[in-house]
Amino acid sequence: MSVLLDIIQHRNNLMDVRKKLQLGHLTVGFVGGSITADSRDAHNWPEPVIRWLVEAFPLARISVENAAIGATGSDLAVFRASRDLINRQCDLIFIEFVVNDYNTPTEKRMRAREGLIRKLLAGGDCNLVLVYTYCQQMYEAMSQDEVPASIHEFELLAEHYGISSVWAGKHAWNEVRLGRMVWDEWLPDGLHPTYRGSLSYAQSVISFLERELILTPILESVAPNKHLAAPLNPNHWENVALLPFADVVLEGPWTLKRSTVVMPWVDQLLCTSAIGAKLSFSFVGKGLAFVFDFGKKSAEFRYRLDGADEITTYRERPDWCNDGGWLQIYWINDELDEGSHDLELEIVHGNRPECTGSNFHLAMIGILK
Repeated sequence: MSVLLDIIQHRNNLMDVRKKLQLGHLTVGFVGGSITADSRDAHNWPEPVIRWLVEAFPLARISVENAAIGATGSDLAVFRASRDLINRQCDLIFIEFVVNDYNTPTEKRMRAREGLIRKLLAGGDCNLVLVYTYCQQMYEAMSQDEVPASIHEFELLAEHYGISSVWAGKHAWNEVRLGRMVWDEWLPDGLHPTYRGSLSYAQSVISFLERELILTPILESVAPNKHLAAPLNPNHWENVALLPFADVVLEGPWTLKRSTVVMPWVDQLLCTSAIGAKLSFSFVGKGLAFVFDFGKKSAEFRYRLDGADEITTYRERPDWCNDGGWLQIYWINDELDEGSHDLELEIVHGNRPECTGSNFHLAMIGILK
């Protein structure tokens, strides 16, 4: 991996953000995992960042769209980008996925990340900032002043698309190394920061914003290039769509539910708890993914794609997951030949001790174009 990466990489000035603040309104978006997600105790790093913006620009109205969801990665974010960020007219979007993408294979996470970046930049109306937090798998690389692979790969995209980045995890690491913060103030469980750890992350982001929005004279700013660069990976996942539930053929007892409490980021759930219930549909594209309200009481399923051999799912249920409430993506295939495809699916229990229920709660059917 590359070495000696500074905490802040300035690649694109925030001239458009300055203009929005001068006009009196800025919408700030966040997308990432639990480290970034909105929380009831309001202790994650976006909170101090927003408070700083409100203090620094008291005449502007700051709106916040925090679209981060715990235990989700950039692959799911691609399917949510339009509804949860673009359609909300975000002017400045912070992306934090180095942790939740860490165990995803390089090719897959790079396709998803580049697809997400291209999708957000395509309209030319928003500025992106990449924020890199920390997980325990990064320890060895950072101990040797190296850049963990998940961050290095994001930096390739940042350099290609001219996106600034903030290595918040390195800022916190340095604070521990200097004795300003003890480790368990930062990460008592090795992943999720406390108030003090989140403040450390936020301070690095605030330092970046302070330079970009206050300390750098406007006269030195250069108008950003709005042209979207050619893709690094031709197989990026920018072009995605959601298949309407109305296009799905159902067999057995199914219901369509709105779940504002358990799944606030989902409009409707297609639900059954009946073993043997079936669904089928056709789609045009080169990939297919399901998004579920998933947990220990979720059923498994078997499916057949384009008449091929039947496959039965075997999804892990970590100790930390609840009976439901985890928005999880499951890829059927992401390398299909372009064209029309057919999918048949049947609900099964799973026949394992950890499969304690038969709930099949389908949140989205994602199509990769």
